[in-house]
Amino acid sequence: MNEIIVERFVGIDVSKAGLDVCVEPAGSVSQVAYEDAGVEHLVGQLKDINPTLVVIEATGGLEVRIASALAAKGLPVAVVNPRQVRDFAKATGALAKTDQIDAAVLAGFAKAIRPQVRPLKDEQARALDDLVDRRRQLIGMRVQETLRLGTATSKPLQKSLKKHIAWLDRQVDDVDRDLTKRLRESDVWRAKDDLLRSIPGVGSVTTVTMLAKCPELGTLNRREIAALAGVAPLANDSGKHRGKRFIWGGRAEVRAVLYMASISAMRCNAAIKAFAERLKKAGKPPKVVIVACMRKLLTIMNSMLKNNAPWNPKIA
Repeated sequence: MNEIIVERFVGIDVSKAGLDVCVEPAGSVSQVAYEDAGVEHLVGQLKDINPTLVVIEATGGLEVRIASALAAKGLPVAVVNPRQVRDFAKATGALAKTDQIDAAVLAGFAKAIRPQVRPLKDEQARALDDLVDRRRQLIGMRVQETLRLGTATSKPLQKSLKKHIAWLDRQVDDVDRDLTKRLRESDVWRAKDDLLRSIPGVGSVTTVTMLAKCPELGTLNRREIAALAGVAPLANDSGKHRGKRFIWGGRAEVRAVLYMASISAMRCNAAIKAFAERLKKAGKPPKVVIVACMRKLLTIMNSMLKNNAPWNPKIA
């Protein structure tokens, strides 16, 4: 007699104080404190039931602790975009929102959608990611303070703003040095950094952001990496109507550095420049040309890391 295999799907809603856990198909919801003892207890429970998939929302870093603990025990964990889960909840009529409801929605999402399980970042990769985020925050503060300085009329205010801008400059420099040190101390990261920097138009900020925010680079095919970064053209067709293609979603930080790198590459990278010129002569709008160059540059990066091959303009 064949044994019946019961698939179990787990949704975990994360908050600072607690973890709300729902297990499908039973639909039971429980809560544990988000502390060492609670995490250890939950991991042990889930290890015993051997779930098919555990889904957790990305919550600005709060999810890292429990996701890492589960992954360390070999449990299949998928950290998903909250927007996707909320859209799923609306589609299923779950309009109310509480921690218990969110956990149940996550379990239903796991069962219906079955998002792909991706390897979680290790401690070093998370530290690099945090530093990239901190650099972006400091740059943003410096931009705001510089704008305020442009409209400041009193000397005390100007003095205060200049002092803060100088402090922010030092902080950015410190973060840049720390990022460079971390990249160069790791044999794996140093090799990837050297490969990416060999591409004309690609600088240090682009490489460190790509390595921190897109660790899948070099492991996926060109279509998958383009979709992951949000530079893959999406169809907008219905019946005989053929709408304009557009890009949407993906990772904003990756798209931002790809945009700046592509603008630079369109000027100083012969392969990207020639590609852009062909598109312009074909009558493509400027925005379409830039996005196509972003996608091509990303594809080149992906291929170089996948094949561990240096920059070669002849095959770009």
